[in-house]
Amino acid sequence: MSVDHEKTLRYLKRVTNELQVTREQVRSLEGQLHEPIAVVGMACHFPGGIDSPEDLWETVVNGRSVISDFPTNRGWDLDALYHPDPDHPGTTYARAGGFLEDIAEFDADFFGIGRTEALAMDPQQRLLLQTTWELLENAGIPPDSLRGSSTGVYMGTTGQDYSFLSASGPEELEGYWGIGSAGSVLSGRVAYTFAFEGPALTIDTACSSSLVATHLATQALQRGDCTLAIAGGITLMTTPKTFTEFSRQRALSPDGHCRSYDQNANGTGWSEGIALLLLETQTHAQQNNHPIHALIRATHTNQDGHSNGLTAPNAPAQTRLITHTLNKAHLTPNDIDAIEGHGTATTLGDPIEIDALTHAYAQHRTPTKPPIHLSSLKSNIGHTQ
Repeated sequence: MSVDHEKTLRYLKRVTNELQVTREQVRSLEGQLHEPIAVVGMACHFPGGIDSPEDLWETVVNGRSVISDFPTNRGWDLDALYHPDPDHPGTTYARAGGFLEDIAEFDADFFGIGRTEALAMDPQQRLLLQTTWELLENAGIPPDSLRGSSTGVYMGTTGQDYSFLSASGPEELEGYWGIGSAGSVLSGRVAYTFAFEGPALTIDTACSSSLVATHLATQALQRGDCTLAIAGGITLMTTPKTFTEFSRQRALSPDGHCRSYDQNANGTGWSEGIALLLLETQTHAQQNNHPIHALIRATHTNQDGHSNGLTAPNAPAQTRLITHTLNKAHLTPNDIDAIEGHGTATTLGDPIEIDALTHAYAQHRTPTKPPIHLSSLKSNIGHTQ
């Protein structure tokens, strides 16, 4: 065998080995990008004394509603706020909703925050810190063990009305109001306080904010951008502006109750709360012996595009979204037993959503399969936005 032939043979062997390694790496990356995401921790606070996932489950099982009259401890002029005429400016024809108790309570010293800064902090930031601590406890992870880790924070929001109060606040809080009520600081405050060094994003896509936050968190975990991810959303109504705004649009339920998918639906009912998930790839969750409460097999987002109005959904676009997500998860309509829908209880939104679900599932489901159960948690706790 000639020298040139031996060199060529060695070269081909090396290239073949490198090609096999590359193929294995590609397969590994492709598998990672489609790996299920495990829910390893949960925490929440909702109206009606719901302070844990267990409380929330009991509320649903017992069919309990947590809607109540407007709070008397938020400085709202309740006598002037109500008016039965939807067109009356500065008022609302609804007098009930879902409200957390004692949102002013906060252990600033525990989180190393000074009194002046704490007073200027949006209660959303305060409650988020508290619930993040509870989330890590639920997962059995000591918070200090994550200092310097690539844990990500993906937080959904629908706005910060606390900033409207700064104009009448004491002068000593000047210089703190901006950071205290900034949307970006919702995620940034958590990352800073717990010394997380992964991505920190605050997402505002209106009612879908927490779901989009979860979608982005799952993608980040699959790409390896972070090892753990906190995902969820928070809404606290420190002013009644949401009620007055939607009264002009005649979109509110007069008694504050959401009658999701009900023929008697007469509008949405605003509510507030916080819900957080701690997410991790299934492989890492098993390796770390973390509890796995559920698996997220696929997520997808879209914009419905043009419809009959800026806030109106588009059934064909929603149908395409559902179908795409099922395909991505390698599932069929026959594999689905229950759907948690949006269910705003408006006469515009619910029929469009039902139409989309019907086209996505009913037409492709085996007739012998039992019906799919459709529900919305808004029926119990209101529209937490």
